[in-house]
Amino acid sequence: MKNIQFNAYWVSEESNGSFKGQIAQRPTDDLPQNGVLIKVAFSSLNYKDALSASGNKGVTRKYPHTPGIDAAGTIVESNSDKFQPGEQVIVTGYDLGMNTMGGFGEYINVPAEWVVPLPEGMSQKESMILGTAGFTAALAIHHLLRCGQKPEDGPLLVSGATGGVGSLSVAIASKLGFEVVASTGKNEKTGYLFNLGAKKVVGRADVDDQSGRMLLRAQWAGAIDTVGGNTLATILKSLTTHGNVACCGNVASPLLNTSVFPFILNGVNLLGVNSATTPMLLRALLWNKLAGEWRPDFGSVHVEVVGLEEIHLYIAKILKGEVTGRVVIQHS
Repeated sequence: MKNIQFNAYWVSEESNGSFKGQIAQRPTDDLPQNGVLIKVAFSSLNYKDALSASGNKGVTRKYPHTPGIDAAGTIVESNSDKFQPGEQVIVTGYDLGMNTMGGFGEYINVPAEWVVPLPEGMSQKESMILGTAGFTAALAIHHLLRCGQKPEDGPLLVSGATGGVGSLSVAIASKLGFEVVASTGKNEKTGYLFNLGAKKVVGRADVDDQSGRMLLRAQWAGAIDTVGGNTLATILKSLTTHGNVACCGNVASPLLNTSVFPFILNGVNLLGVNSATTPMLLRALLWNKLAGEWRPDFGSVHVEVVGLEEIHLYIAKILKGEVTGRVVIQHS
C-alpha cells in the first residue's frame, strides 16, 4: 500500500527538557508495522493520555510520540485472517498510546490481537464515549458481580463520580439496578450525577476520614473507587461485612495507608482493575455487554467532541481535574 500522509498530535521533547505538543503531518510508513492498519475516526481523552502528552516517562518512554490509548475506526489493511479491510473496529489498552503511536493520529498500526470488532448496535462515536473509561467501569462491575455483589445488598459507592470512569460507572451500575451513591468534590455537578442515575450524592469529605480509626460505621455494601489514597482507605473501613471494592484509579494518591482489619474482621474484598491487559475473550464479552444489556444512556453522559486543534486545552483541563464526563476526539 502506498505511503499516506496524515495528521497527528505530535509530542516532542525540547532541548530544555520541556515537552511540546503540536499537530504534525506524519507518514504511515513511520508507524510500527504491526499488521493491522486502521484509519481512525474517533479517539478519546483519558488521564493517561494527558500524562503521556506531558512527558511522563512512566507512561511513555521515548519521544517524539503520539498519545491516545483509545481508537475507533475502519481497517485499511490487514495481515490477519481475523480482519478484513472495511471492518469497523475498536482498539483500547495494551500498549496503544503509551509506546505505540496512538489514537490522536488519523492512522494507527497495531497487532491483530489488540483489535475488537465494533459490536452490533454501537457506533464508532459511542464506542469512544465509552473508550477505556467505559471499559474500565464495565470491568470493575464485572469483578464486583463475580464476587457476588448484588443490588439488594445495599448502596454502591462510586468515588470521583464526575470523571470519565466515575460517570460511566454511575450510569452502568444504576442501569443494572444498583442504588448508586456518587461521591464528588464538585458540588455544582450534583444534578448531573442524579441525571446519570445516582440515588444520592455525597461530598469528598464524606469519603476522607481523618480520625485514624481502623474501622468505621458501615455505610456501603460495595464501591468502585477511581481516586485511591485516603479515599480508598476510608471506603475499606466503611464497607458492610463481605463488601467489595473495585480499585481502578489513583488521582489522589497511589499510596494506601490502611490496616488488615477491614479484611480479617469484615471480610471485605479489594479487587484490582487493570483494563489494559484484559484477556481478549473477556474484553470482547464486555464490549458486547456495553452494546447490549449494559448499554448506558449516552444522552445522560456529558460529552464534548473536539478536534485535534483543541486537544491541548483539554489536556491541561484533565490534569487539573476540570473535565466532567468524556472528551471525544473526532478526526476530520
